[in-house]
Formats: sequence, C-alpha cells, structure tokens
Amino acid sequence: MENQDNLSKIQIEDQKIILNKELNIWEALIPVIILMCMLAYNIFFVGGELLGEYSNQYILLTAGFIAAVVGFFNKVSLKIMILEIWENLKSVFIPIMILFLVGALAGTWLVSGIIPAMVYYGLQVLSPAIFLPASVVIAAIISIATGSSWTTSATVGIALVGIGSALGIPTGMIAGAVISGAYFGDKMSPLSDTTNLAPAMAGTDLFTHIRYMAMTTIPTITITLIVFSILSTNIETTGNADISGLLHTIKSTFNISPYLFIVPLIVIGLILFKTRPLVALGTGVLLAAVFAFIFQSEILGNLSSSNFESIINAIFIDTEIQTDNEKLNELFSAGGMKGMIWTILLIISAMVFGGVMDAIGALARITRELLKLAKTVFGLFTTTVISCLGLNAIASDQYLAIVIPGKMFKKAYEDRELAPENLSRTLEDSGTVTSVLVPWNTCGAYQSTVLGVSVYDYFIYAIFNYLSPFMTLLFAAFHIKIRQLAVK
Repeated sequence: MENQDNLSKIQIEDQKIILNKELNIWEALIPVIILMCMLAYNIFFVGGELLGEYSNQYILLTAGFIAAVVGFFNKVSLKIMILEIWENLKSVFIPIMILFLVGALAGTWLVSGIIPAMVYYGLQVLSPAIFLPASVVIAAIISIATGSSWTTSATVGIALVGIGSALGIPTGMIAGAVISGAYFGDKMSPLSDTTNLAPAMAGTDLFTHIRYMAMTTIPTITITLIVFSILSTNIETTGNADISGLLHTIKSTFNISPYLFIVPLIVIGLILFKTRPLVALGTGVLLAAVFAFIFQSEILGNLSSSNFESIINAIFIDTEIQTDNEKLNELFSAGGMKGMIWTILLIISAMVFGGVMDAIGALARITRELLKLAKTVFGLFTTTVISCLGLNAIASDQYLAIVIPGKMFKKAYEDRELAPENLSRTLEDSGTVTSVLVPWNTCGAYQSTVLGVSVYDYFIYAIFNYLSPFMTLLFAAFHIKIRQLAVK
C-alpha cells in the first residue's frame, strides 16, 4: 500500500517496539505455529472452507485470541493489547477507504466503457508474443511515475488482466507480470513511501538508498523480463479470428471511443501531482459515472429500471454485462464496494492478530532471537531477510516488516562496520516486495482482489518479488557491493 498519504497518516517511523522480558521465544512462537498449522490445513486439506467463506479471517482471530492468552500469562494487560490493536486498525483506515473506492472504480469504469475500451484497443496493440514482458514494462513505468503499486494495479493492472484474458493468457501469468513490474517501479520510485521509509529506518538518505538498491534490483528485473519473454513465446493464445470476434462483440456491446481514456489519464495525472489517493480515485469514480451517462446510456437502461440506479449498483453492489461471448461475460463483471468486503475483513483480522502479537512483545522477541543467529556478515543479511519475510506473514503488514527489523538490526550493521544502505536495501529487497506473496498480508489481499487473481495463482509468476530476497543474499554471500562504513 505504497503512497505518501498513508505514510503521513500512520507516522510509522515513530512506532515503539514493545519488549517483554517475561516472554520467552517458545511462548512467542505458540500463536505463530498455531496460525501456520491452521492456515496450512485450511489451504491444502479442505480447500479453504475449514470455517466457511471467511475461514482465513476466523483463523487469524483465533490465533490473535491465543496470543492474548499467552500475553495474560506474561503480565500483559488487556488495555495494552486493545490499544495496540487500535493503533494497527487506525493504520489501515486509509487503505480500507482506498479498497472501497477501487471497488467503486472497477464498477463505474466497467459501465462507462473505460475498461472495455482499454481491452478493445489493447487487443489491437499488444501482440501475444510480447504481452507478458510488455506488461512488466508498462506496470513498471506507471509505478515509477506514481510511486504506488496499488494505483498501478487499480488502473493499468485491471486493463492488462482484461486484455490478456481475452487473448487466452492464464490470469496468474498476467497478474505476476503486472505485480513484478509494479513492485519494481514502486521500489525504485522516490515517490514511494516504502522507498522513503527504509532509508529512514537504516539511517541513510533517499537517493543513496535508491542508487545502492539498483545494484540488486536491475539484475532481478532483467531476469524477470527474460523469463516472461520465454513464457510469451511458449504459451498458447487465441488466434486472429478469435480476436476479431472479441473485438466485434466489444464494439457491438459498448460505445467505444478514445475519449473514454480521458478519465484514467486524469486519475494518473492527479496522482503524479501528488493528489491524495482518496481524492484521485474518488474523482475517477465520479468522472466515470458521468461518462457512463454520456457514452453508455443504452447499457445503463438494460441493467436496471433507471440509469441512476445502474450507476449506484455499479458503485456499491455489483454489475454483470452480458454479451454473446462467455469469456467476455466473466471479464465484464465487477463487484463494486460490496466485492471488497471479504478483503477488508481479512485485513482487519490480520491487524488484530498483528496488534496482539506486538502488544505482548512476541514480534520483538522473535526478531531478537533471530539477531542472535547472525554470527557472520552473511548471517546478518540472512537473519534480516528472514525477519522481514516472517513479519510479512505474522504482522500482515509491510510497514512493520520494514520498521521492526530496521530498528532492531541497525546497531548490528553498525557494529559490523557496514554502511546503513546495506540494511535499507535488504529491507526493501525482502520486506517491501514479498508482502504481496502473503494472502492475508494487506498487500497480498489487495492485489489479489483488485486483479481478480488469487495469490496462489500468481505466486509462482511474481518472479521479481520472490527473486529479490535471493538476489540480496547472493550479493551478501559473495560480498558483492557490500559497502563498509567510511573511515572517519
């Protein structure tokens, strides 16, 4: 959830790391082990239906209750736990509002013809042979310009998934390409909050951090592009005749016009000019509603008894536009704000669990124990990576996956006479980009919902994201570009 607005709201840099001397490492791990076992059983043995539709939410809350019990036995008051949960919930208020607006955006951009227009023109421009690497590049450019992987997914990401689906490319591949490009751009953009947060935690400046980070990031994105180029040449896609049929169906169903691109261009322009995300996305919803009345009055009339009611349904409930093509019927449906409820409840449940774990001192205890394992320089880098990965899974928030290791490991890097940019780069390589690989993390939940592709489907194709921590460890193992502190 990378945007400047979030960072200013939560002031995460000032967060206190709660220590609890009463708590031992095994007690700290009890809720984590139970959480992982329940999630694994739910995913691999009962198809995600252990406790019904909201299984993951119930599991996170159950693990949070167990963590609270552990806290009670270690002299942590209920008041402290509630206060920490409240702090966590406050930190995701803006992201939740963004999620609601993204749902509304998807609905209004559908009924206004914006998404169909993107698909219509995209099918004619993007060849299947270059589609996946092109998606990486397009997402990276937008993300660098906006500083936000969230905005990238909500705009060009949705369009690229639609275009690729129409071409017959697996949605997991498309989402993986979009996410790889979006997180590359977000990671390297000076406008991104995580790119500002990591050097602040480590004690270096923004542009030193970006330059140093490029050393591991450029090879990683290069490998990513090569893999997607190979995949593009080996996947089966629909033929020209099928594409012609899709184009005809889209054109006959919607009033397609280049003027429809005015709305997404205005939204991206507002973000480039550092308008608050809520304002930019809200503007996108309102403009799309107006454009729906202008360009798609016939569709609005078919959807409901009044055009206004059709717009309201697109914003708040759901919309399904029927065509004579089954593939397009699936593509031309949107859940509106209602479709975001499952994800929002998942984020809230994750924040409850993470808040209790922080309040009882479990997060700090686990991180400190990992730090004890760092006997060598490579060991220090490895424990930093493991901490970031673990906190993305346990705390369910990428900010905490940067802040807690950043504060806990800073002195260790100084003691080894390592420049702070080593730490800031490692925090980004393992904390920022892997958050999207955890289904219950705020980033994983957001991306899977917005793109309409589950984390399990895009995980293997989010190449840039899971390759990044391996790249930073490779550099550490061979002592490549490991900068020492300047001798004073």
